[in-house]
Amino acid sequence: MSSKRIAIAGLGEIGKTLARKLAQGMPGLTLSAIVARDQAKARAWLDGEGIACPLISLDDLPEHADLVVECAPAAILDQICRPMLGAGKQVMVLSSSALLPRPELIELARDRGGQIIVPTGALIGFDAVTAAAEGTISSVQMITRKPPTGLAGAPYLIEKGISLDGLKSALCVFKGSARDAAAAFPANVNVVAALSLAGIGPDRTTIEIWADPAVSRNCHQIKVESDSASFAMSIENIPSENPKTGRITALSVIAALRKLTSPLQVGT
Repeated sequence: MSSKRIAIAGLGEIGKTLARKLAQGMPGLTLSAIVARDQAKARAWLDGEGIACPLISLDDLPEHADLVVECAPAAILDQICRPMLGAGKQVMVLSSSALLPRPELIELARDRGGQIIVPTGALIGFDAVTAAAEGTISSVQMITRKPPTGLAGAPYLIEKGISLDGLKSALCVFKGSARDAAAAFPANVNVVAALSLAGIGPDRTTIEIWADPAVSRNCHQIKVESDSASFAMSIENIPSENPKTGRITALSVIAALRKLTSPLQVGT
């Protein structure tokens, strides 16, 4: 059986972790191409890691890949997804906040036989949420606590004039729907966007976002009420070199890719 060709769009912390893992070898998967904004910098890094892989443009992705993993700024999600989905191929989307206001991408995937995959990322329990959604879910509530540096630069904070500099105690900076949170914090709460897609949608999923100088990890608590089960989940993610992203996010992508060709799949 031929290998599935995997391309990476974006060579930040997640993209680099994934490139290393694919280059080391994953059964049934091949690192086929990389898209990077700064190709000279990307080539220097690849050469330093001893990774032989072509650097290509976004438009060339369908020619080089069966699936592309989006590890890029949310602003270019369209440019990554449209060529691949239009060619009936797969895109693994990490910027799920950017997916919420773009339902036309899901329609494109449906019309052309493509597929959008949203990995579990920094959360847990998606299997339980998607299972409960086959019945009736009455509520999904989430509370996120992050170190102030993990929220720095968010458009909502800038717009509202909220400064986190020198914060001494926990501050609730947002309370509302997943849809509104995704627009307000596009680089910080992809977790709640993904949770909403797994469950009852972005308008009925609610979230509180706290900047908390007492925590050193990205902490998420989720509570779900449904006609099949009531359950609560919590996770504390160790940040990567990028404080906005937990280390487990890249590992979640690797696990999701491994499932694509594994002879044994555990979980729905």
